[in-house]
This record gives sequence, C-alpha cells and structure tokens, in this order.
Amino acid sequence: MKNALSIDLEDCLCNEFLLRHIPADIDRSIVDDQVIKATDALLKLLDKYHTKATFFVLGEIAAKHPDYIKMLHDGGHEIGSHTYSHTTLHKLGQKRFEEELKVSTHLIKSIIHEQPVGFRAPSFSVDQSTAWAFDLLEKYGYKYDSSIFPVKTMLYGVPKALTMPYRPSLADITKNDPGGKIIEFPLSVVSSVMNIPVSGGFYLRCLPGPLLRFSIGHINKKKPAIIYIHPWEIYTDTIRVKSPPFVQFEAYYGIRSTYHKLEMLLKKYEFEPVRSVLNI
Repeated sequence: MKNALSIDLEDCLCNEFLLRHIPADIDRSIVDDQVIKATDALLKLLDKYHTKATFFVLGEIAAKHPDYIKMLHDGGHEIGSHTYSHTTLHKLGQKRFEEELKVSTHLIKSIIHEQPVGFRAPSFSVDQSTAWAFDLLEKYGYKYDSSIFPVKTMLYGVPKALTMPYRPSLADITKNDPGGKIIEFPLSVVSSVMNIPVSGGFYLRCLPGPLLRFSIGHINKKKPAIIYIHPWEIYTDTIRVKSPPFVQFEAYYGIRSTYHKLEMLLKKYEFEPVRSVLNI
C-alpha cells in the first residue's frame, strides 16, 4: 500500500510553544537560511529512496525563495498551501483567512504555473469552529485538505473525526458527506481505546522507531497512512530558543534521531505525494 508523505515547509520559530519565547533581536536571516539547509538535507534522503512528497509551503517562504519552490515542483514534488503567515485559523478568522489563502494561492500559481490542490492549516487548526474554511478552499480551487487530527491536545484536535479520507459535512465535520466538495485526509492515528497519534512531527521525534514502523503497518491493514515532518526536525543545527523545560522538550526533543527514523520508514514503506494517494 502506498502512503502519503507531507512536509510542512516552515521554520522552527513557527512552533506554537516557542512563539512567546522568541527574543525580539533574534537573527531571522540565520533562521531563514536554515530552512533551505534543512530542506536540502531532507531532499537528499528522499532522493536516496526515490520518494516524492507533498510540500505544504508557507507563503512567506515561497515569497522569499520562489526559485527553490519551483525546483521542488520541477523535481516531481507536489506543492500545496500552508497559508501565508502560519497564523492559526482561529486567530485569523474567516475574512483574514480568505485574504491569506488568496495571496498564497496566487503566489504558488505564479511560481509553479498550476493550481495547488492541497491545503494544510497551521497547527492543524481546522475544527468545527473553523469549518468555514472548506467553502473557501473550494472557492480558491482546492480539492483536498489535510488539517484534521483525530486526537485532542491542548492546541488542536477533532477526536471524533473519521480516521480515513472522507468528505466532511460542514454541519458536523466528524461526519462524511458524499456530496462534499473537499476531501479530508486526516492525520494518521492508531485506534484503540482512544486514538493514539503516530503520524509525524513531535510524535515522530519522540516515539521509538519500532513502534512507528509497527503503527504504519497496522494502519495499512485497512487504509493508507499519512505522515508529516518539518525540515527543521531532522536538522541538528536548528537554532535553539531559550525557553522553559517543557517548551524545550516539545520543540526539540528527538531531533538527533528523527532523520534515522524517517529513513527507517522510507526503507520499509512506499510513500507518495498526498494527491497521488488520493488519485486527484
């Protein structure tokens, strides 16, 4: 079975836990430079295993590095939108979200010369209170979303959401609407007494490699899995922001082992861009 590999192309300072601790005088040029260095390292790994992925790109990154985004697209990777500024949908509200979606969509189209069809909200901030996002995604030409996480954390989650691709009902996004225009590819979980997140990011950094490998195999008995990663999570020189121990743990734990865990998964399983798995 072919699984979906997604890359959220952003810098480490987008981490919601770090935001309040970022010093005003931080050298943003170093952070920006590390986005490219970390992504270069990730691309080498993907090339080694002949794997293409979906890159959900921040508009801010695309505006600074249009040639790099075009290179990714020309290399066979899918380019999707991750909004422009990495502000959650709850903070943006419907009007500002539409403004950001419009700008980022037109920017991506101007770079890759085709309509992006995939979207991921910052911090998985699609839930029932932001279900209006689906109408706007349809309006701006999108075919699928991958923002719903069927768990509950202090930052995000729709624990009762379906755990396989479906078309969310706007009245209740945990329900399938056969007539819905947008396909949702929820982040992968292992379902037991409760849904256990295993699909990437913090969980990829923290969970043992054998457990991750087993989890994807378990998911593949019924459906494709989707995993996600940020390039900075495999880059050992990622800039460190002084912050409380809990924030340090959430933001940085496991960075030194994540590259090898991802390589283990690439060896074991097949991965493709999201749109390929969904046949869009």
